Amino acid sequence: MKTGLRTHSCGELRKEHAGKSVTLAGWADTHRIQGKVSFILLRDRYGITQIFVNPDITKKLGEIRRESVIQVKGEVKVRPENQIRKELSTGEIEVAANDVTILTKAEPLPLELDGEALEDTRLKYRYLDLRRKEMVENLTKRHKSIQCIRNFMDKKHFLDITTPILTKSTPEGARDYLVPSRVHKGKFYALPQAPQQYKQLLMVAGVDKYFQIAPCFRDEDARADRAPGEFYQLDIEMSFPKQEDILDLIEELTITLVKEVFPEKKFTQVPFPRLKYDDVMKKYKKDSPDIRKNKDDPDELGFCWVLDFPLFQKQTEADFFHGAGKEWGPSHNMFTAPKEEDLKYLDSDPGKAKSYQHDFVLNGSEVGGGALRIYRPDLQSKIFDLIGMTKEKQKEFSHMLEAFSYGVPPHGGIALGIDRLLMKIMGKTSLREMIAFPKNKDAKDLVMDAPSAVTEEQLKELGIKLR
Repeated sequence: MKTGLRTHSCGELRKEHAGKSVTLAGWADTHRIQGKVSFILLRDRYGITQIFVNPDITKKLGEIRRESVIQVKGEVKVRPENQIRKELSTGEIEVAANDVTILTKAEPLPLELDGEALEDTRLKYRYLDLRRKEMVENLTKRHKSIQCIRNFMDKKHFLDITTPILTKSTPEGARDYLVPSRVHKGKFYALPQAPQQYKQLLMVAGVDKYFQIAPCFRDEDARADRAPGEFYQLDIEMSFPKQEDILDLIEELTITLVKEVFPEKKFTQVPFPRLKYDDVMKKYKKDSPDIRKNKDDPDELGFCWVLDFPLFQKQTEADFFHGAGKEWGPSHNMFTAPKEEDLKYLDSDPGKAKSYQHDFVLNGSEVGGGALRIYRPDLQSKIFDLIGMTKEKQKEFSHMLEAFSYGVPPHGGIALGIDRLLMKIMGKTSLREMIAFPKNKDAKDLVMDAPSAVTEEQLKELGIKLR
């Protein structure tokens, strides 16, 4: 796209542009002085173009420090056959500069862009780290993937609806991030762990098909495949489905996504296998099986579904569902519907009850999960009781139960972790490689130095006193 300071990008010019006068702008990847002439590799996110700098301009410029931002005006020249740089998309040409302007000079960088660096150094100087070719490719693939998802969901008549970020603190499994209210002193908003309640309320509203690339906030510890603090998920809910409708939708979406954005990848099996939880645990000893035939093949994608989960699981310190009692927690969440044939176990042996939960697994990692939902207020109240939720905590969901009393359709949905899904497809080892400005393992934003202290005046305005 032409702008006031450039006519073309650094990845755009080809031999058919020979003889054209062009203006490029970008970062000096290298400046190599060879006798009286010099060569600049000029880089932007689209690519690299070699610039030939004549003796007069070279003498005037001196040495340009790496990563300085420059503007080049010149003429496109075809390179001789034996000088074509095949590693560059622009390798058949170079630009003979007739003017070079240094727009901004770069100080020595605190990390090498073409070498190894400690992760915290990369995260502190993320705005420099994002100049790396690999990071540009990661962000580009993420963008193309989300565009593909939006196009697919639109064709299926799903509405992209934004739900609130400031909401109510309700017990939903993880710890909440709380936001104090200045207007209502002593009261707090919570950042949503997921749009779970809102998307179910949208089904009550008759929206029928909803989706969102939703920000989610959970105060939980970091892992290689879990971003502390915040992450994004493809959030989906639909009315009047059978479980198979949701599975079929996601399978079609996934196949479309891989074919359009990752055509080099291949599937282990299509249709994706639909496995039972008990069988999976018996065979793989975990609920996220790796079904690939060749685990050394980076292009093989082993997608599968795991179904028929227990409705409840025993609470453990490692996997504790905050908001439930000490004995039972929901395997998925407390809005997950039990199988009709297992309703009889709720009064006698809740641990036997199976649910309509569905987990989406890729190469041995869960990348999504969802369920058919409870839509009967009496059954929802019973589930709250069975997981040991106090009556006081149950009141925090009174808006849901009231909404269900006004006519609620059977509904269900799923959420896919966008960054985890892409991380697994692309064969990355850390979720942080897929996020522009991630938190580090200690949940710190090293670029902004957050979290940080605030002033006494700010605390006073909020009616907060630190102990």
